Amino acid sequence: MTPAPHRSHTDDLLSFIAASPSPYHVVASAAQRLEKAGFRELRGTDDWTGATGGLFVSRAGALIAWYVPEDAPAHTPFRIVGTHTDSPNLRIKPAPDTGTSGWRQIGVEIYGGVPLNTWLDRDLGISGRLALRGPDGVPRNRLVQIDEPLLRVPQLAIHLDRSVNEGVALDRQRHIAPIWALGDPREGELLRRVAAAAGEDPADVLGWDLMLHDIQPPGYLGVDREFVVASRLDNQVSVHAGVTALVDAATGATQPGFIPVLAAFDHEEVGSGSETGAQSPLLERILSRSVSARGGSDEDWSRALAGAFCVSADMAHAVHPNYSERHDPDHRPLPNGGPTVKVNVNQRYATDSTGIAMFTAAAERTGAPWQPFVSNNAMPCGTSIGPLTAARLGVTTVDVGVPGLSMHSARELCGVRDPGYLAAILTTIMVGD
Repeated sequence: MTPAPHRSHTDDLLSFIAASPSPYHVVASAAQRLEKAGFRELRGTDDWTGATGGLFVSRAGALIAWYVPEDAPAHTPFRIVGTHTDSPNLRIKPAPDTGTSGWRQIGVEIYGGVPLNTWLDRDLGISGRLALRGPDGVPRNRLVQIDEPLLRVPQLAIHLDRSVNEGVALDRQRHIAPIWALGDPREGELLRRVAAAAGEDPADVLGWDLMLHDIQPPGYLGVDREFVVASRLDNQVSVHAGVTALVDAATGATQPGFIPVLAAFDHEEVGSGSETGAQSPLLERILSRSVSARGGSDEDWSRALAGAFCVSADMAHAVHPNYSERHDPDHRPLPNGGPTVKVNVNQRYATDSTGIAMFTAAAERTGAPWQPFVSNNAMPCGTSIGPLTAARLGVTTVDVGVPGLSMHSARELCGVRDPGYLAAILTTIMVGD
């Protein structure tokens, strides 16, 4: 069986995933863990002067957290772990109540690169947030999570589509609306159901960001339970590892020699172009403000960046046993072989030799294995927040990730050891041992 330290980490990871069906829940779960470790939340309207210790800022589906050791000079360099909170899924339309042929259905949009066949014939719940009327005229937000089998996207029976196993897909836009009842559409029905689950009056709901999630709980797979299987491993494995590393760096026996930072952005799966995405100035503004709040000058800010290092952590591809020709013949990462270091000379990943050296040196000090990853030349390469962060802040960046299968599927797979390996390496980088 798997050694206890790895199972302990993944048991905690599975709890994190189960509590986090949407980016907003990811932020809430991370914030809860940070607060338990003594971190405190700062708001944009607060006075940050002299703030030290564990601190974080949350905004919708994004969270920036950092730890300032006592007496740390304003020019102390940053050690940044960049991740993202969102995952490809189906998101509910503004006017959701629809239906046809005697079925009541829900209108959804496809968010990110979704392998739609993995969402067919699965029991789906609803999660996200409601924007509610506030007593002072300012909207308030309320998270909602309905872990009940409310909806389903039914697959067409093979008798009615004999070509289904030949790769002929149904029209994406016309046939993705999930069913949830019989009868004609009832305007406002979904809103009433979701508001009731949140304990709110539907009349107070002014807007929402709602999505569907597979309600099957995360778990283990394999003859020795050597695999983790769950929704949203991409990229909650990395968010959880980043939170774990930041807490360990802040509460360990050795004070960090740097300012450890966790930057968890939203909307990476659709390009990161939002106020909470990696293309926004969110991270830059918060880190700059943290320097000036400790009495730092523009020169201190420049020095802090000059000595900074960023690890962009996102899921990676393990070699697929049934499609090994799709992978580079000399780079074939496997689960439980350690995190991968992702390289792409066309800068779809920001990794260079300096970044590789810094990450692998930390892996050696930690005693954790690692694996190189590069895409097959004939296959388009994915990307991450690494190049965006490197370009915006001008800091040395390395792209890494836990290798897995079924990326972007409704249910993904990775090795049970790798999430713990990643967290341990990130801790070493943040502390600077």
